[in-house]
Amino acid sequence: MRRVASTDGVSLAVHHLGGTGEPLLICHATGFHGRAYEPLARALTPRFQVWAMDFRGHGASTPPASLDFSWTGMGHDVLAVVDDLGRGPVRAVGHSMGGCAILLAAAARPEVLTSAYLFEPIVPAPGWSAPRSDNPMAGSARRRRDDFTSREEALMRYATRPGLSILRADALAAYVVHGFVDGPDGLRLACRPDWEARTFEATGQVELADVTVVGAPVVVATGAPGAGGSGEGFSVAGFSPPLAAALPRAELIVHHHLGHFGPLQDPDFVAAEILANLA
Repeated sequence: MRRVASTDGVSLAVHHLGGTGEPLLICHATGFHGRAYEPLARALTPRFQVWAMDFRGHGASTPPASLDFSWTGMGHDVLAVVDDLGRGPVRAVGHSMGGCAILLAAAARPEVLTSAYLFEPIVPAPGWSAPRSDNPMAGSARRRRDDFTSREEALMRYATRPGLSILRADALAAYVVHGFVDGPDGLRLACRPDWEARTFEATGQVELADVTVVGAPVVVATGAPGAGGSGEGFSVAGFSPPLAAALPRAELIVHHHLGHFGPLQDPDFVAAEILANLA
């Protein structure tokens, strides 16, 4: 693991997940961390040198000093990591929030991105507005259990509950192994429930017009609403078609058997798609 300084006092964790070829950066979804994508990375290492980052307040990265989880800061995190890798422009894989952060980074500095594969990036469609009541994803995050006596207990709980239970077993295990911080009284989530909730509440700050200047080739991949049993209160699959249509060099691909957690639900299938489209 290497440490990279970002804005607002953040210290980012960046993980080398194997491979020796052209660099590829994996950017994770809200509430996860880079090492949850180890099963995906294993299938990519024959072609790429794979790196995965932990965004601010996630995994082994520190939270912003201000506790402002604006997604603009997530874009800053991507730029900081690309600069630290020092290998010129990179290919990137982004999941959900991570896909949005890649687009924000490339909108700010087009030279950082060679091409990207984005699975359901959270860039709201025109006319979409956040729920009038409390954000359902933020509310769910704040209700998350924050502590466990062991990783085994956490794994057993997640494997039997809607949402995370759809993850492939090795992806779920990687999430649990690296997603907790050890303490004297047991474990707590590395991404604290309130930090995750603040991240969800910041999603409305990104609009389609903010990222449609990105000129690099982009694949916008999406699952189908309700597919995969992710257990979410609403689907963001509808964000993908307008985004793909608005980006200058984008292709939309729909995977009807996958839900929003697709890269963690079926890593081998998604890795094959990445190789076919980015290699």
